[in-house]
Amino acid sequence: TLDGGIRQGNLCHHYNETDVKFTKPYDWKHCVLMEVGQTYEVHWPHSSAGACGTPNQFQTPFYDGVFCNLDAETLGTLSPQDIANNVGVQAQVFTVVNDETYYWPDLLRGMIVDGEMGMDVAKYTGSTTGDSRSNEICSSYTPITWQVDRKCHLISASTFDQLCYDMKKQRDDMSGDLFPHGSRETVSDNLAPNNFNRWLRGS
Repeated sequence: TLDGGIRQGNLCHHYNETDVKFTKPYDWKHCVLMEVGQTYEVHWPHSSAGACGTPNQFQTPFYDGVFCNLDAETLGTLSPQDIANNVGVQAQVFTVVNDETYYWPDLLRGMIVDGEMGMDVAKYTGSTTGDSRSNEICSSYTPITWQVDRKCHLISASTFDQLCYDMKKQRDDMSGDLFPHGSRETVSDNLAPNNFNRWLRGS
């Protein structure tokens, strides 16, 4: 685990201990327990049952945001297919570097689609994730449609610090997302979906 007991997941292969951009510490102003050179995956939940396009769009925990337009009675009637049809997650993986060449101004509002970023995307059904889930303990929120950038990208530490600053400005209290969350253990093959689709932008 990392500092704070965070379970570390799989890592990208960009790290180079002889390159200062992977090793020079960054003076974090808003994010907590983050490190230059580490790999982080960002999730952007989307939901037709949520509050997309309103000041309540971004919430912590994300369950509040994706189901915030449903009352408890309606939520209890949702079938797995209802969830799959209405809730999805975009995901992108980054290695953080201390180099402003890799700055992106807005990481809050969705996957970066620019150049090689967001070019090669895997689509499949899965579930909510995190280190409270495992191959023995499943998520209650499944199936959810995932769209994941298959490549790992370099991103500046200042980009993440800007993201944390932007989260601080939201109407909902997002302080619970200012630090990295633990990784889910790798899904066993017998539990993985068989509906993987690959999408190449422009194809």
